[in-house]
Amino acid sequence: MSDSRAPKPAAFLDRDGVINHDDAYIGTRDRIRWMPNVANAIRRLNESGYWVFVFTNQSGVARGLFTEDDVNDLHGWMRDGLARDGARIDDVRFCPYHPEGTVAGYIGEHEWRKPAPGMLRDLIQHWPVQIDGSFVIGDQPRDIEAGNALGLPGFLFPGGDLDAFVTDVLAQIRRV
Repeated sequence: MSDSRAPKPAAFLDRDGVINHDDAYIGTRDRIRWMPNVANAIRRLNESGYWVFVFTNQSGVARGLFTEDDVNDLHGWMRDGLARDGARIDDVRFCPYHPEGTVAGYIGEHEWRKPAPGMLRDLIQHWPVQIDGSFVIGDQPRDIEAGNALGLPGFLFPGGDLDAFVTDVLAQIRRV
């Protein structure tokens, strides 16, 4: 059996607008609406030999709408639910800061806030990521910009069937 921590490429996925619908400031599970075929898409990435990471701005923390614990609980619930469908998210990073925040300690810019690449850089430092073949999927230009800052190609997801989109991305990556 191969070492589960051997270097391999990574798929870095934005959360709101890619894994779930972007319904603004989602801090609790009752507000999650999954994208169509999200578990199939993540399972496809797992089976294709990719680390699967989520990186997401969560300014709702800075705005006092929910706490970091709420976000961590939500991410744990999301990962558990996807795992029950055979889809593994290897790790998650989120940025709770925003310059217009109202909660002390979270007000201002931060190196993790997209379009800055801090969350991606941190994941790459903590996991054996093979840069060649890695990519970003996001629904906003700032997601793509974060990846491009580290030399990662980015793919702008328009919504809809995530598995069909991932299938196309994998075909494009393999042609390069």
